[in-house]
Amino acid sequence: MSFGEAIASGFSNYVGFSGRAPRSEFWYWVLFVVILTIVAGIIDNAIIGMPIVGTIVSLGLLLPGIAVSVRRLHDIDRTGWWILISLVPLVGAILLLIWYCSKGTPGPNTYGSDPLPMH
Repeated sequence: MSFGEAIASGFSNYVGFSGRAPRSEFWYWVLFVVILTIVAGIIDNAIIGMPIVGTIVSLGLLLPGIAVSVRRLHDIDRTGWWILISLVPLVGAILLLIWYCSKGTPGPNTYGSDPLPMH
């Protein structure tokens, strides 16, 4: 999945908590969020002087970010509720990072067919 396809998928499925998201979709989405956050921070600091644009960007990307994270967990055959492990300091973030980097379940799993079928 390319960068543009991942962003389009993130926005078209912004409330889609079912299905699966491959690693490329998730990590391209993370890259997009980081870039947009940096740009918003520059605009806020250089032009406005208050975190208005950054707040709007954060709120606009919150729900699609949660959705792509849940779909990424589905790709490794874990329920989306595991995202709540992030509430456990340090351990939760490390565990999620490991899972987000893990290869998805080959073939169909509980949450649907493989998003990137073998050729």
